[in-house]
Amino acid sequence: MKELAEINNKKYLFEEMPINKALMTMAIPTIVSQLVNLIYNIVDTMFIGRTGDAYKTAAVTLAFTIFMMTVSFGNLFGIGGGSLIARLMGSGEKEKSKAVSALAFYGAITAALLYSLIIGVFQNPILDFLGASDNTLGFAKQYIFLVVVLGDVPVILSMTTAHLLRNTGYSKQAGIGLSLGGILNVILDPVCMFVIMPKGMEVFGAALATLISNIVACVYLVSVMAKVSTRSALCLDPREIKNITRDELRSFFGVGVPSALLTGLFDVANICLNALAATHGDLQLAAIGIVMKAERLPNAVNIGLCQGMLPIVAYNYSSGNHQRMRAVIRSTQLYGLSMSIGALILFEIFSPYVCGVFMNTSSGANTAAAVSTVAFATLFLRIRCIASPLQFLNFSTSFAMQAVGYGSGTMIHAVFRELIFYIPFMFVLNHFFGLNGLVSAIIFGEGAGAVFALLLFRRWKKLNVRSGEI
Repeated sequence: MKELAEINNKKYLFEEMPINKALMTMAIPTIVSQLVNLIYNIVDTMFIGRTGDAYKTAAVTLAFTIFMMTVSFGNLFGIGGGSLIARLMGSGEKEKSKAVSALAFYGAITAALLYSLIIGVFQNPILDFLGASDNTLGFAKQYIFLVVVLGDVPVILSMTTAHLLRNTGYSKQAGIGLSLGGILNVILDPVCMFVIMPKGMEVFGAALATLISNIVACVYLVSVMAKVSTRSALCLDPREIKNITRDELRSFFGVGVPSALLTGLFDVANICLNALAATHGDLQLAAIGIVMKAERLPNAVNIGLCQGMLPIVAYNYSSGNHQRMRAVIRSTQLYGLSMSIGALILFEIFSPYVCGVFMNTSSGANTAAAVSTVAFATLFLRIRCIASPLQFLNFSTSFAMQAVGYGSGTMIHAVFRELIFYIPFMFVLNHFFGLNGLVSAIIFGEGAGAVFALLLFRRWKKLNVRSGEI
């Protein structure tokens, strides 16, 4: 009886609940988990910054770029599988989603093991390519060994499982799992950095706290998925994988690969940004790292909002309720643009205070270097935050395309946004205007990407109207 009531509640959420309420029901737990995870990433940088050593901050910036590539694998299996599961639920084909769920789960484990192996073997040349110096290489390797080489499986599996839970209506449970890891990391960071580890090993301590937290979050999320699999579209039985059809595989990877590519190319753009910033000096690289953490605040809110939107759009697209689908997209855009503009205003006013949180300028190994790092970061944040509303338009349009299964559009947008627009702008503006030009490139890249994304989605809608799909 309890299971039947739960199934009916999920059906009501997707089909009949007032749009704003349904969107907030799905998005708020996701936004909270995004913010908590953002906080623990920020806490790493904050505590490392308390040492007053800008080289340690620069090292974590390099290592974090490698770590963020794991999000691509989480999206490949989590969004690829989750979007398809939501569409299968909308079309009344719940049983078919069992095979999709199993493929996503075990595919994530396999990809994580392979990525850990590659990074473990090739970390030195990779860090050299990213611009590591003698001052930062050792610290970066400490972080990578624990968080990526040893910790990649729980990270990728947590992200994948959270996506699958969210897309079947268990957004609250997904949010709790991801938040659990973030809260635990905040608690463990000072303990591991300043109590367990000796002085000079703060980066290793931060990485150890992250590893433990990610393992705990993974155990919780997998246990939730195992529990709800008896009454939902999810499944942990690897034998189900053999039941997946060729069409379902195409749909799975048709959305998953572009989603992974979108995140991967975003990370490639950050690699280019770090490499170019490193040519200007370690302090400038450290400042970029601070800014990239600070600007993740509006991005975390907006990505959480878009992730909450995706399953509702996917379900209603597949069920044929296109009026509700369009209304959900419009509401998401209204909320997201409002929050992005608010963040822009706040960053322009409070940038010195925001950046000062990440770096101790009153004591430490090199106070002058710390002061210079904060000054660079303040300027960079005031420039880059202008792109916040444009980034949201890219996020929301891309997630909408993923929701309706328009994988080719997502892929084209990803390639143009990063490889055709943003990265070339970086090199050109860095060449002609130096460091300030490099930092400004995001405004032009995201602006061009947003216009291109909106045109792509508009074209898809016109084609589907003509064919009678919507």
